[in-house]
Formats: sequence, structure tokens, C-alpha cells
Amino acid sequence: MGKPVNLNRYRKDKARAEKKARADRNAVTFGRTKAEKDLDKARNVQDARRLDEHKRDE
Repeated sequence: MGKPVNLNRYRKDKARAEKKARADRNAVTFGRTKAEKDLDKARNVQDARRLDEHKRDE
């Protein structure tokens, strides 16, 4: 005969694991500093400007 399982503990452990997985996904998605975001924004603006400068006038 096996050891009895506490279903409340199992349910709570499962909920904690799901929260941890969600937090890890959010950290990857949103976990950037403001300086990194500003640097990316500045690079995108610079790239767009550089691309516009190379367009031909018709």
C-alpha cells in the first residue's frame, strides 16, 4: 500500500509551479531595463533615418 497523498498540497504545489513558469516567461519578455529599451528605440530611429536617406527621388 502506498503512502497517502495530500491533494491540497499537490494542488498548491502545481499552482506555484504554474506561477513560477509564468513569471519566468514574463521576465524574458518584459525584463529589460529602461536604458536597454531607450537604446533599442534610438537604434531603430537611426536605422529608419538611414534607410530613408538612401531612397531615390522620383
